[in-house]
Amino acid sequence: MKRRDFVRTSSGIAAAWLLVPRTVRAAERALPAMTVYKSPTCGCCKNWVTLAKGAGFSVRVVDMDDLADVKRNAGVPVDLQSCHTVLVGAYVVEGHVPLDLVKKMLDEKPKFAGLAVGGMPVGAPGMEQGNMKQPYSVTAFTRDGKTSVYARR
Repeated sequence: MKRRDFVRTSSGIAAAWLLVPRTVRAAERALPAMTVYKSPTCGCCKNWVTLAKGAGFSVRVVDMDDLADVKRNAGVPVDLQSCHTVLVGAYVVEGHVPLDLVKKMLDEKPKFAGLAVGGMPVGAPGMEQGNMKQPYSVTAFTRDGKTSVYARR
């Protein structure tokens, strides 16, 4: 390949890269590892872990019979608690939060402690039951107990 052809090709690749949307480039970045604290017998938690791995996360699972201390230390509000608690990057993810929203939070780096889907709504990731689906909210929460709806599903 001649030098001129190499420079032309390299310039074209660089220009194309600049045209790729930022969200696509962000998705190509490595995701932080997550630690999932869950009951050893919870099937829906196992399902959520499988989905997290499929979404590109490296997942460490810690099976525990009692997660109360983990949830309290992570600052999860009592009314938002669910069956598993996840630490990922600087954030907490409680329950069956959709993984696209976890990625969005990690990319945007908002100033809250984490996201939660309180309870176990049918149709949330890991809680699939055929075509059945309950509407639910994904709630952002702060360490001082403030909450707001982050998304509705």
